[in-house]
Amino acid sequence: MTRWAMVADLRRCVGCQTCTAACRHANATPPDTQWRRVIDMETGEYPQVSRVFVPVGCMHCEDPPCMTVCPSTATRKRDDGIVTIDYDLCIGCAYCAVACPYQARYKTDRASFAYGEAIESEAQRFDAARLAVATKCTFCVDRIDAGLEKGLTPGVDPDATPACVNSCIAAALHFGDVEDPQSNVSRLLEENRNFRMHEELGTGPGFYYLWDDE
Repeated sequence: MTRWAMVADLRRCVGCQTCTAACRHANATPPDTQWRRVIDMETGEYPQVSRVFVPVGCMHCEDPPCMTVCPSTATRKRDDGIVTIDYDLCIGCAYCAVACPYQARYKTDRASFAYGEAIESEAQRFDAARLAVATKCTFCVDRIDAGLEKGLTPGVDPDATPACVNSCIAAALHFGDVEDPQSNVSRLLEENRNFRMHEELGTGPGFYYLWDDE
């Protein structure tokens, strides 16, 4: 059984937020919405201070609390682990946004654009179905499905891989089938210390982080 997952190597991420920009371009999200954002964390005491950058977004959980609370069954989990939203069924109650421990869900009530009026790229990708409903990172599921139909491998072939992963200038983001022991992400997890965010909540996140320190 396929289980798509993302891996972020926190030792390589430089906080450039190119992934955030690539996601915004690929999905034409509003200015106040970041499906892929990067948290800038500072630890230690002067002069021994260090910074770490943590990419976050929808974790595509194995047991997603957003799905449990959804009264309209708009939020669902596919067999391959990707959590989706059916905009035709979503009633915009935002229960899912409250239930998500990763603050990964957004609701946009009216159209807004970076420069007031939609520029060409925003106009081409604007989707009225995403107004007044819950939205979030989809792992670029349309690219994955289209790529699989062409015989491509997500995480290996760029045309079948999430936009944020393709754009990462530091090769910190990786994507693949975590159930395949020979996949790129499985090898990374096998060879490196890793953790998942808020794993103690039992959500089973599909987003892993590589890190050396405890």
